Amino acid sequence: MDKKMRIPSLCVHAGYKAKNGEPIELPIIQSTTFKYDDSDEMAKLFDLEKEGYFYTRLQNPTNDAVAAKIAALEGGVGCVLTSSGQAANFYAIFNICEAGGHIVTSNEIYGGTYNLFGVTLKKLGIECTFVSQEASEEEIQKAFRPNTKALFGETISNPGCAVLDIEKFARIAHRNGVPLIVDNTFATPVNCRPFEWGADIVTHSTTKYMDGLATQVGGAVVDSGNFDWMAHADKFPGLTTPDDSYHGLTYVKAFGKMGYTTKLVAQLMRDLGSIPAPQNSFLLNLGLQTLHLRMKQHCSNAQQVAEFLNNDDRVAWVHYCGLKDNPNYALGQKYLPNGSCGVIAFGLKGDRETAIRFMDSLKMVNIVTHVADARTCVLHPASHTHRQLSDEQLRQAGVAPDLIRLSVGIEDVEDILDDLRQALDTIK
Repeated sequence: MDKKMRIPSLCVHAGYKAKNGEPIELPIIQSTTFKYDDSDEMAKLFDLEKEGYFYTRLQNPTNDAVAAKIAALEGGVGCVLTSSGQAANFYAIFNICEAGGHIVTSNEIYGGTYNLFGVTLKKLGIECTFVSQEASEEEIQKAFRPNTKALFGETISNPGCAVLDIEKFARIAHRNGVPLIVDNTFATPVNCRPFEWGADIVTHSTTKYMDGLATQVGGAVVDSGNFDWMAHADKFPGLTTPDDSYHGLTYVKAFGKMGYTTKLVAQLMRDLGSIPAPQNSFLLNLGLQTLHLRMKQHCSNAQQVAEFLNNDDRVAWVHYCGLKDNPNYALGQKYLPNGSCGVIAFGLKGDRETAIRFMDSLKMVNIVTHVADARTCVLHPASHTHRQLSDEQLRQAGVAPDLIRLSVGIEDVEDILDDLRQALDTIK
Protein backbone atom coordinates (compact mmCIF):
# COMPACT_ATOMS: atom_id res chain seq x y z
CA MET A 1 0.00 0.00 0.00
CA ASP A 2 2.65 2.52 1.12
CA LYS A 3 4.76 2.43 -2.06
CA LYS A 4 1.84 3.47 -4.25
CA MET A 5 1.01 6.53 -2.19
CA ARG A 6 2.35 10.02 -2.67
CA ILE A 7 4.11 11.91 0.13
CA PRO A 8 1.02 13.68 1.59
CA SER A 9 -0.87 10.38 1.82
CA LEU A 10 2.14 8.62 3.32
CA CYS A 11 2.32 11.31 6.00
CA VAL A 12 -1.21 10.40 7.03
CA HIS A 13 -1.47 6.66 6.37
CA ALA A 14 1.92 4.95 6.24
CA GLY A 15 3.08 2.65 9.03
CA TYR A 16 -0.26 1.82 10.62
CA LYS A 17 -3.60 0.69 9.25
CA ALA A 18 -6.47 0.05 11.62
CA LYS A 19 -8.26 -3.26 11.18
CA ASN A 20 -11.95 -3.86 11.76
CA GLY A 21 -12.96 -2.49 15.15
CA GLU A 22 -9.46 -1.18 15.97
CA PRO A 23 -8.57 2.43 16.93
CA ILE A 24 -8.10 4.75 13.95
CA GLU A 25 -5.21 6.49 15.71
CA LEU A 26 -1.96 4.62 16.36
CA PRO A 27 -2.19 3.10 19.88
CA ILE A 28 0.43 3.81 22.52
CA ILE A 29 1.81 0.44 23.63
CA GLN A 30 3.27 1.72 26.89
CA SER A 31 4.75 -1.57 28.07
CA THR A 32 8.33 -2.59 28.68
CA THR A 33 7.78 -6.27 27.96
CA PHE A 34 5.55 -8.78 26.18
CA LYS A 35 4.26 -12.17 27.40
CA TYR A 36 4.70 -15.56 25.74
CA ASP A 37 3.26 -18.92 26.74
CA ASP A 38 6.14 -20.90 25.25
CA SER A 39 9.74 -20.32 26.42
CA ASP A 40 11.08 -21.82 23.19
CA GLU A 41 9.20 -19.19 21.20
CA MET A 42 10.89 -16.43 23.21
CA ALA A 43 14.26 -18.10 22.73
CA LYS A 44 13.78 -17.87 18.96
CA LEU A 45 13.12 -14.14 19.30
CA PHE A 46 16.40 -13.67 21.18
CA ASP A 47 18.25 -15.64 18.50
CA LEU A 48 16.72 -13.48 15.73
CA GLU A 49 15.13 -16.58 14.24
CA LYS A 50 11.63 -15.18 14.59
CA GLU A 51 10.02 -11.71 14.44
CA GLY A 52 8.09 -10.42 17.40
CA TYR A 53 8.11 -8.29 20.50
CA PHE A 54 9.68 -9.14 23.84
CA TYR A 55 11.33 -5.99 25.23
CA THR A 56 10.73 -2.37 24.22
CA ARG A 57 14.43 -1.47 24.16
CA LEU A 58 14.65 -3.63 21.02
CA GLN A 59 11.18 -3.38 19.52
CA ASN A 60 7.84 -1.81 20.35
CA PRO A 61 4.70 -1.75 18.15
CA THR A 62 4.18 2.02 18.49
CA ASN A 63 7.82 2.82 17.75
CA ASP A 64 7.93 0.37 14.84
CA ALA A 65 4.81 1.82 13.20
CA VAL A 66 6.28 5.33 13.23
CA ALA A 67 9.62 4.01 11.99
CA ALA A 68 7.81 2.31 9.10
CA LYS A 69 6.14 5.62 8.22
CA ILE A 70 9.45 7.48 8.11
CA ALA A 71 11.02 4.69 6.03
CA ALA A 72 8.14 4.98 3.56
CA LEU A 73 8.49 8.77 3.39
CA GLU A 74 12.22 8.51 2.63
CA GLY A 75 11.81 5.56 0.27
CA GLY A 76 13.99 3.32 2.45
CA VAL A 77 13.78 -0.37 3.35
CA GLY A 78 14.01 0.10 7.09
CA CYS A 79 14.16 2.71 9.84
CA VAL A 80 15.19 2.71 13.49
CA LEU A 81 13.95 5.39 15.89
CA THR A 82 16.33 6.76 18.51
CA SER A 83 15.96 8.96 21.57
CA SER A 84 17.45 12.03 19.84
CA GLY A 85 18.90 13.24 16.57
CA GLN A 86 22.39 13.09 18.08
CA ALA A 87 21.83 9.44 18.97
CA ALA A 88 20.74 8.81 15.38
CA ASN A 89 23.95 10.28 13.95
CA PHE A 90 26.05 8.37 16.47
CA TYR A 91 24.36 5.06 15.69
CA ALA A 92 24.49 5.62 11.93
CA ILE A 93 28.28 5.92 12.17
CA PHE A 94 29.03 3.48 15.01
CA ASN A 95 27.02 0.73 13.28
CA ILE A 96 29.74 0.50 10.62
CA CYS A 97 32.76 2.22 12.18
CA GLU A 98 34.63 1.23 15.33
CA ALA A 99 37.97 1.93 17.00
CA GLY A 100 40.66 2.28 14.35
CA GLY A 101 38.18 3.58 11.78
CA HIS A 102 37.88 6.95 10.09
CA ILE A 103 35.10 9.07 8.61
CA VAL A 104 35.02 12.10 6.34
CA THR A 105 32.38 14.77 6.85
CA SER A 106 31.39 18.16 5.56
CA ASN A 107 32.46 20.89 7.98
CA GLU A 108 29.11 22.65 7.50
CA ILE A 109 27.13 20.61 10.00
CA TYR A 110 25.31 21.20 13.27
CA GLY A 111 27.66 22.22 16.10
CA GLY A 112 26.64 19.27 18.26
CA THR A 113 27.40 16.85 15.44
CA TYR A 114 30.70 18.64 14.76
CA ASN A 115 31.64 18.05 18.39
CA LEU A 116 30.37 14.45 18.33
CA PHE A 117 32.49 13.59 15.30
CA GLY A 118 35.55 15.71 16.07
CA VAL A 119 35.85 15.19 19.83
CA THR A 120 33.70 12.39 21.26
CA LEU A 121 34.27 9.81 18.51
CA LYS A 122 37.99 10.41 18.85
CA LYS A 123 37.72 9.16 22.46
CA LEU A 124 36.29 5.93 21.02
CA GLY A 125 39.21 5.58 18.62
CA ILE A 126 37.40 6.89 15.52
CA GLU A 127 39.13 9.67 13.59
CA CYS A 128 37.28 12.31 11.59
CA THR A 129 38.45 14.60 8.79
CA PHE A 130 36.37 17.69 8.05
CA VAL A 131 36.21 18.98 4.47
CA SER A 132 34.61 21.93 2.75
CA GLN A 133 31.58 20.68 0.85
CA GLU A 134 32.26 23.35 -1.75
CA ALA A 135 35.72 21.92 -2.48
CA SER A 136 36.38 20.00 -5.69
CA GLU A 137 36.00 16.24 -5.82
CA GLU A 138 39.78 15.96 -6.14
CA GLU A 139 40.31 18.02 -2.98
CA ILE A 140 37.75 16.04 -0.96
CA GLN A 141 39.27 12.79 -2.22
CA LYS A 142 42.52 13.67 -0.43
CA ALA A 143 40.74 13.28 2.92
CA PHE A 144 40.03 9.58 2.37
CA ARG A 145 42.16 6.85 3.91
CA PRO A 146 42.22 3.06 3.58
CA ASN A 147 40.29 2.85 6.89
CA THR A 148 37.60 5.39 5.93
CA LYS A 149 34.12 3.97 6.55
CA ALA A 150 31.65 6.72 5.60
CA LEU A 151 31.11 10.18 4.13
CA PHE A 152 28.64 12.48 5.93
CA GLY A 153 26.80 15.72 5.19
CA GLU A 154 23.57 17.62 5.84
CA THR A 155 21.04 18.29 3.07
CA ILE A 156 20.68 21.84 4.42
CA SER A 157 23.30 22.71 7.00
CA ASN A 158 22.41 23.86 10.49
CA PRO A 159 22.80 26.78 11.04
CA GLY A 160 24.55 28.02 7.90
CA CYS A 161 21.78 26.90 5.49
CA ALA A 162 24.24 25.64 2.87
CA VAL A 163 22.84 23.08 0.40
CA LEU A 164 24.78 19.84 -0.02
CA ASP A 165 25.61 18.65 -3.53
CA ILE A 166 24.36 15.15 -2.80
CA GLU A 167 25.25 13.66 -6.17
CA LYS A 168 28.83 14.91 -5.89
CA PHE A 169 29.20 13.50 -2.38
CA ALA A 170 27.63 10.21 -3.46
CA ARG A 171 30.12 9.85 -6.33
CA ILE A 172 33.03 10.44 -3.97
CA ALA A 173 31.71 8.04 -1.35
CA HIS A 174 31.01 5.23 -3.78
CA ARG A 175 34.32 5.69 -5.54
CA ASN A 176 35.89 4.88 -2.17
CA GLY A 177 33.60 1.97 -1.38
CA VAL A 178 31.79 3.65 1.52
CA PRO A 179 28.20 4.80 2.07
CA LEU A 180 27.03 8.40 1.97
CA ILE A 181 25.12 9.33 5.13
CA VAL A 182 22.95 12.44 4.87
CA ASP A 183 21.20 14.24 7.72
CA ASN A 184 17.92 15.29 6.11
CA THR A 185 16.43 17.04 9.15
CA PHE A 186 15.88 20.51 7.67
CA ALA A 187 14.62 19.50 4.22
CA THR A 188 12.52 16.52 5.42
CA PRO A 189 11.42 13.93 2.83
CA VAL A 190 8.66 16.35 1.81
CA ASN A 191 11.22 18.59 0.10
CA CYS A 192 14.14 16.22 -0.58
CA ARG A 193 14.63 12.46 -0.65
CA PRO A 194 18.42 11.97 -0.61
CA PHE A 195 18.18 8.31 -1.67
CA GLU A 196 16.98 9.48 -5.07
CA TRP A 197 20.26 11.38 -5.48
CA GLY A 198 22.60 8.56 -4.42
CA ALA A 199 22.69 8.74 -0.61
CA ASP A 200 22.71 5.39 1.18
CA ILE A 201 21.65 6.20 4.74
CA VAL A 202 19.57 9.13 6.01
CA THR A 203 19.35 10.45 9.55
CA HIS A 204 16.88 12.83 11.18
CA SER A 205 16.38 14.77 14.32
CA THR A 206 12.66 14.08 14.51
CA THR A 207 12.57 16.75 17.23
CA LYS A 208 12.46 19.32 14.44
CA TYR A 209 10.02 19.59 11.51
CA MET A 210 8.77 16.01 11.74
CA ASP A 211 7.39 16.77 15.19
CA GLY A 212 6.89 20.46 14.46
CA LEU A 213 5.37 21.37 17.83
CA ALA A 214 8.30 20.97 20.25
CA THR A 215 6.62 18.10 22.10
CA GLN A 216 9.23 15.31 21.91
CA VAL A 217 12.93 14.70 21.38
CA GLY A 218 13.81 11.94 18.94
CA GLY A 219 15.84 10.76 15.98
CA ALA A 220 15.73 8.30 13.11
CA VAL A 221 18.17 6.28 11.00
CA VAL A 222 16.84 5.15 7.61
CA ASP A 223 18.59 2.68 5.31
CA SER A 224 18.03 2.76 1.54
CA GLY A 225 19.02 -0.89 1.20
CA ASN A 226 21.10 0.10 -1.83
CA PHE A 227 24.66 -0.08 -0.53
CA ASP A 228 26.38 -3.39 -1.31
CA TRP A 229 28.12 -4.21 1.95
CA MET A 230 29.43 -7.57 0.71
CA ALA A 231 31.16 -5.89 -2.25
CA HIS A 232 33.28 -4.08 0.35
CA ALA A 233 33.23 -6.83 2.98
CA ASP A 234 36.72 -6.09 4.27
CA LYS A 235 35.69 -2.56 5.25
CA PHE A 236 32.58 -3.61 7.18
CA PRO A 237 33.31 -6.81 9.11
CA GLY A 238 30.56 -6.05 11.62
CA LEU A 239 28.00 -6.60 8.87
CA THR A 240 29.78 -9.16 6.70
CA THR A 241 31.39 -11.55 9.19
CA PRO A 242 29.82 -13.72 11.92
CA ASP A 243 28.64 -12.05 15.13
CA ASP A 244 29.66 -14.27 18.06
CA SER A 245 26.99 -12.69 20.28
CA TYR A 246 24.34 -14.21 17.98
CA HIS A 247 25.80 -17.68 17.46
CA GLY A 248 27.83 -16.67 14.43
CA LEU A 249 25.02 -14.98 12.50
CA THR A 250 26.17 -12.72 9.62
CA TYR A 251 23.78 -9.79 9.29
CA VAL A 252 23.82 -9.06 5.56
CA LYS A 253 23.72 -12.75 4.70
CA ALA A 254 20.86 -13.49 7.08
CA PHE A 255 18.81 -10.34 6.51
CA GLY A 256 19.87 -9.02 3.09
CA LYS A 257 18.86 -5.39 2.58
CA MET A 258 17.72 -5.25 6.21
CA GLY A 259 21.15 -6.24 7.51
CA TYR A 260 22.22 -2.72 8.48
CA THR A 261 19.09 -1.85 10.45
CA THR A 262 18.88 -5.32 12.01
CA LYS A 263 22.42 -4.99 13.33
CA LEU A 264 21.69 -1.50 14.63
CA VAL A 265 18.77 -2.82 16.69
CA ALA A 266 20.05 -6.24 17.67
CA GLN A 267 23.53 -5.11 18.62
CA LEU A 268 23.68 -1.36 19.34
CA MET A 269 20.22 -0.91 20.86
CA ARG A 270 20.72 -4.11 22.81
CA ASP A 271 23.93 -2.79 24.35
CA LEU A 272 23.53 0.99 24.39
CA GLY A 273 19.80 1.75 24.49
CA SER A 274 18.82 5.31 23.40
CA ILE A 275 15.31 4.33 22.37
CA PRO A 276 12.33 6.70 22.24
CA ALA A 277 9.44 6.20 24.65
CA PRO A 278 6.27 4.93 22.90
CA GLN A 279 4.51 8.09 24.10
CA ASN A 280 7.09 10.19 22.24
CA SER A 281 6.61 8.14 19.08
CA PHE A 282 2.87 8.68 19.35
CA LEU A 283 3.41 12.45 19.53
CA LEU A 284 5.85 12.28 16.63
CA ASN A 285 3.25 10.48 14.54
CA LEU A 286 0.76 13.27 15.17
CA GLY A 287 3.30 15.74 13.82
CA LEU A 288 4.07 13.60 10.78
CA GLN A 289 0.42 13.63 9.74
CA THR A 290 0.61 17.37 8.98
CA LEU A 291 4.26 17.56 7.90
CA HIS A 292 3.45 18.11 4.22
CA LEU A 293 1.10 20.99 5.04
CA ARG A 294 3.40 22.69 7.51
CA MET A 295 6.46 22.54 5.25
CA LYS A 296 4.61 24.48 2.55
CA GLN A 297 3.76 27.24 5.01
CA HIS A 298 7.25 27.30 6.51
CA CYS A 299 8.81 27.66 3.06
CA SER A 300 6.32 30.26 1.83
CA ASN A 301 6.81 32.40 4.93
CA ALA A 302 10.59 31.99 4.92
CA GLN A 303 10.85 33.05 1.29
CA GLN A 304 9.02 36.30 2.04
CA VAL A 305 11.05 36.92 5.20
CA ALA A 306 14.34 36.23 3.37
CA GLU A 307 13.40 38.72 0.66
CA PHE A 308 12.46 41.31 3.30
CA LEU A 309 15.79 40.90 5.12
CA ASN A 310 17.71 40.91 1.86
CA ASN A 311 16.27 44.33 1.01
CA ASP A 312 16.86 45.93 4.43
CA ASP A 313 19.90 48.23 4.70
CA ARG A 314 20.49 47.23 8.32
CA VAL A 315 21.09 43.61 7.30
CA ALA A 316 24.65 42.79 6.22
CA TRP A 317 23.93 39.48 4.52
CA VAL A 318 21.28 36.76 4.11
CA HIS A 319 21.83 33.08 3.36
CA TYR A 320 18.72 31.32 2.03
CA CYS A 321 18.83 29.21 -1.12
CA GLY A 322 15.48 30.56 -2.29
CA LEU A 323 17.11 33.93 -3.06
CA LYS A 324 18.27 34.18 -6.66
CA ASP A 325 21.48 35.95 -5.68
CA ASN A 326 22.41 33.22 -3.19
CA PRO A 327 25.46 31.06 -4.02
CA ASN A 328 23.39 27.93 -3.34
CA TYR A 329 20.42 28.95 -5.49
CA ALA A 330 21.26 26.49 -8.31
CA LEU A 331 21.74 23.62 -5.86
CA GLY A 332 18.47 24.57 -4.19
CA GLN A 333 16.62 24.48 -7.50
CA LYS A 334 18.14 21.08 -8.26
CA TYR A 335 17.59 19.30 -4.94
CA LEU A 336 14.81 21.40 -3.36
CA PRO A 337 12.60 22.66 -6.20
CA ASN A 338 9.48 22.76 -4.01
CA GLY A 339 11.15 24.75 -1.23
CA SER A 340 13.95 24.15 1.24
CA CYS A 341 12.85 24.84 4.81
CA GLY A 342 11.92 27.68 7.13
CA VAL A 343 15.42 28.37 8.45
CA ILE A 344 17.27 31.52 7.38
CA ALA A 345 20.81 32.54 8.31
CA PHE A 346 21.61 36.25 8.31
CA GLY A 347 23.87 38.85 9.88
CA LEU A 348 23.30 42.44 10.93
CA LYS A 349 25.59 45.38 10.35
CA GLY A 350 27.35 45.87 13.66
CA ASP A 351 28.82 43.46 16.21
CA ARG A 352 27.66 40.63 18.48
CA GLU A 353 25.95 43.12 20.77
CA THR A 354 23.90 44.34 17.80
CA ALA A 355 22.59 40.82 17.25
CA ILE A 356 21.79 40.43 20.94
CA ARG A 357 19.95 43.78 21.07
CA PHE A 358 17.92 42.85 17.99
CA MET A 359 16.88 39.48 19.42
CA ASP A 360 16.06 40.92 22.84
CA SER A 361 13.73 43.41 21.14
CA LEU A 362 11.59 40.74 19.47
CA LYS A 363 8.12 40.33 20.95
CA MET A 364 6.36 37.47 19.15
CA VAL A 365 9.47 35.63 17.95
CA ASN A 366 10.91 33.31 20.60
CA ILE A 367 14.57 33.16 21.65
CA VAL A 368 15.07 29.43 22.11
CA THR A 369 17.64 26.73 21.34
CA HIS A 370 15.01 24.94 19.32
CA VAL A 371 14.50 25.22 15.56
CA ALA A 372 12.00 24.03 12.95
CA ASP A 373 8.98 24.70 15.15
CA ALA A 374 5.49 25.91 14.26
CA ARG A 375 6.46 29.07 16.18
CA THR A 376 9.04 31.46 14.77
CA CYS A 377 12.28 31.10 16.74
CA VAL A 378 15.62 32.91 16.75
CA LEU A 379 19.10 32.10 18.03
CA HIS A 380 22.65 33.49 17.89
CA PRO A 381 24.70 30.27 17.52
CA ALA A 382 28.05 31.84 18.43
CA SER A 383 26.60 32.79 21.81
CA HIS A 384 24.47 29.70 22.32
CA THR A 385 24.57 26.36 20.46
CA HIS A 386 28.12 26.81 19.07
CA ARG A 387 29.66 28.73 21.98
CA GLN A 388 32.18 25.93 22.55
CA LEU A 389 33.82 26.77 19.19
CA SER A 390 36.40 29.49 18.59
CA ASP A 391 35.79 32.13 15.91
CA GLU A 392 38.10 30.19 13.59
CA GLN A 393 36.25 26.93 14.26
CA LEU A 394 32.96 28.75 13.71
CA ARG A 395 34.11 29.91 10.29
CA GLN A 396 35.37 26.42 9.41
CA ALA A 397 31.92 25.09 10.31
CA GLY A 398 30.27 27.66 8.05
CA VAL A 399 29.02 29.69 11.03
CA ALA A 400 29.92 33.37 10.93
CA PRO A 401 30.34 34.90 14.41
CA ASP A 402 27.56 37.38 13.57
CA LEU A 403 25.19 34.70 12.20
CA ILE A 404 21.61 34.83 13.45
CA ARG A 405 19.52 31.69 12.85
CA LEU A 406 15.90 32.56 12.23
CA SER A 407 13.49 29.65 12.09
CA VAL A 408 10.38 31.00 10.41
CA GLY A 409 7.17 29.46 11.72
CA ILE A 410 3.69 29.03 10.32
CA GLU A 411 2.11 32.19 11.76
CA ASP A 412 0.71 34.87 9.47
CA VAL A 413 3.75 36.17 7.64
CA GLU A 414 2.72 39.81 8.14
CA ASP A 415 2.89 39.34 11.91
CA ILE A 416 6.37 37.86 11.57
CA LEU A 417 7.49 40.76 9.40
CA ASP A 418 5.99 43.32 11.78
CA ASP A 419 7.96 41.87 14.69
CA LEU A 420 11.23 41.77 12.73
CA ARG A 421 10.67 45.33 11.51
CA GLN A 422 10.11 46.79 14.97
CA ALA A 423 13.15 44.92 16.34
CA LEU A 424 15.33 46.21 13.50
CA ASP A 425 14.13 49.73 14.30
CA THR A 426 15.80 49.45 17.72
CA ILE A 427 19.29 49.06 16.22
CA LYS A 428 19.29 52.15 14.00
